[in-house]
Amino acid sequence: MQSNKLLLRNARVIDPTNKIDDTIDVLIEKEKIVKIGRHLLSPDADAIDLSDMVLSPGFIDMHVHLREPGQEDSETIRSGTMAAAAGGFTAVACMPNTRPVNDNPEVTEFILQKATTEAIIDVYPIGAVTKNQAGEELADLRGLKAAGAVAVSDDGKPVANSRIMRKALELCETFGLIVIDHCEDPNLFEHGVMHEGRYSKKLGVQGIPSACEEIMVARNILLSKLAGARLHMAHLSTEGSMEFIRRARTEECKVTAEVTPHHFALTDASVTLDNTNTKMNPPLRTKSDVEAVLAAISDGTVDVIASDHAPHHASLKHVAYDKAAFGVAGLETSVSIGLDRLVNSKLISFGRFVELYSLNPARILGIERGIFVGAEANLTVFHPSKKIKVNASEFQSKSRNTPFDGWTLRGCPMATIVRGRIVWSRL
Repeated sequence: MQSNKLLLRNARVIDPTNKIDDTIDVLIEKEKIVKIGRHLLSPDADAIDLSDMVLSPGFIDMHVHLREPGQEDSETIRSGTMAAAAGGFTAVACMPNTRPVNDNPEVTEFILQKATTEAIIDVYPIGAVTKNQAGEELADLRGLKAAGAVAVSDDGKPVANSRIMRKALELCETFGLIVIDHCEDPNLFEHGVMHEGRYSKKLGVQGIPSACEEIMVARNILLSKLAGARLHMAHLSTEGSMEFIRRARTEECKVTAEVTPHHFALTDASVTLDNTNTKMNPPLRTKSDVEAVLAAISDGTVDVIASDHAPHHASLKHVAYDKAAFGVAGLETSVSIGLDRLVNSKLISFGRFVELYSLNPARILGIERGIFVGAEANLTVFHPSKKIKVNASEFQSKSRNTPFDGWTLRGCPMATIVRGRIVWSRL
């Protein structure tokens, strides 16, 4: 049983917002950080030596599908938050494509109530933009905000009607709610199952062109400017999308963007028709797209890395490729892939890594994160160089649909601390 005090010693503490990058100690009492400094003493505290490890503000995955209510055979709030904690995340924001859709305050309240008894980390619901995600009529956006939604999105579906999207942006801007969009032209998507290009032709399957995403990215930037409103674009994957976002930043447009680990670690060359774990939406793109995404992560164009954790029951994946559900179970591999491909490759610094996984999602969603006296002790401990081998059979998630099973990765989460309590550890 943990005491009310926890002394974290000898970690490299990194918090760019508070200009901390030093080997120091952090003392936690009850739920708060009470002291930060060198060689702290607290005889009645549980002391943990974190030499060779990094302590950062708690990671937040702002794009997760917990499936509950309605699809509990694929994931539940309990199993999803256990997977998140094992992945180093202190909080998740869950998308609204549940059954029923989270398009009204009652569903938002159900998720939050369920989280109080089942979740082992913090859960922040994202409501739907339109009723039943049908794209035809706005949901009760004010009611969703009042019930506790931190954002709204029709994720899994775009808000294709530009008039409705403009109304949503304008309304949400008036009461401080951000719209998150899944960038996809549904008319170009058709029955595509992977990126349209050399490998789709080789495999003889319907492709999804880059323009399917890029048309909507460009439209969203124009609508954000027209409405004078914030807009976050989810799981972008193409070279063209990166360029659109980069250009929008020069015009002081209020847009932010996220990418996923699978979109910077894999290409469409990885797709085989006997492995439906390579089927996701947006699809895996080309080598040049991956290089562009990595460059955008490096130069600050990308704000957030999110897993787009999309767990599926085996029955939805163990079928023909064209019939299989889109999606990757990503919570338990996201941080290790980021460390392996971004930090250990010297593409980005530890500080930038912490921004991508913690501080920027917190800023976008309006969640407090930071390491300072008086802060709530939501913290992630990770080892930058410890090697792990991904074993999907050991996932905390109910689902196993990962393309990274068997991969050896350098760097991994070591402990997840929520309000001063260690909820998961491999220390």
